[in-house]
Amino acid sequence: MVALVFPALPTVTLPVTGRAERFPVRRIFCVGRNYADHAAEMGNDPSEAPFFFTKPADAVVESGSRIPYPPATQNLHHEGELVVAIGKAGAMVPEEEAEKLIWGHAAGNDLTRRDLQAEAKERRRPWDMAKGFDKSAVVGAIKPGPLQDGRLRCSVNGSVRQEASVSEMIWSPAAIIAALSKMVSLSPGDLIFTGTPAGVGPLNRGDTCKVEIEGLQSASVTIA
Repeated sequence: MVALVFPALPTVTLPVTGRAERFPVRRIFCVGRNYADHAAEMGNDPSEAPFFFTKPADAVVESGSRIPYPPATQNLHHEGELVVAIGKAGAMVPEEEAEKLIWGHAAGNDLTRRDLQAEAKERRRPWDMAKGFDKSAVVGAIKPGPLQDGRLRCSVNGSVRQEASVSEMIWSPAAIIAALSKMVSLSPGDLIFTGTPAGVGPLNRGDTCKVEIEGLQSASVTIA
């Protein structure tokens, strides 16, 4: 048995719809600009190929949690998204084979320190501190199996801010997996946030933000 200099942190896990077992999270990948309307509202070209950024696994927040307003920002934003949960390993996966890697799906919220992101873009620096901060990945219960097209809605205090069909994504989950697997080897436990539609906006102290996708449990969070 290997001796450790201090106790290892426990594995981050998420609830699974209808099952007692939980889903162990390994890594979190996120797709940027995967809805044409959101790309346009952010001043970007929607015809560009997908690009990826990451969040640490311990950034995961379960639905129903209360979290503090994050430090180092005055402009925290919500980004409602479909999350794909990977259940099989794969590298260099053809798009027609990519869906075989999908274990399930969940609703998610890619919380973003928008002011830090804007500064990073202006200075051509990485987005890490804008996207990968503590408690920045809100994820609902993962539902095993395939997902039919459905409406995604993100509301703040009951008022709808974002709404689109999942089928409006520029890059389908299969296309995303195929592209990502050409850069890294995907493994069971990986999560992929698949991008957000137009309507992203600020969250303030006391706000409750809920992301709903038809067929999935919601992902909600309250800014304490």
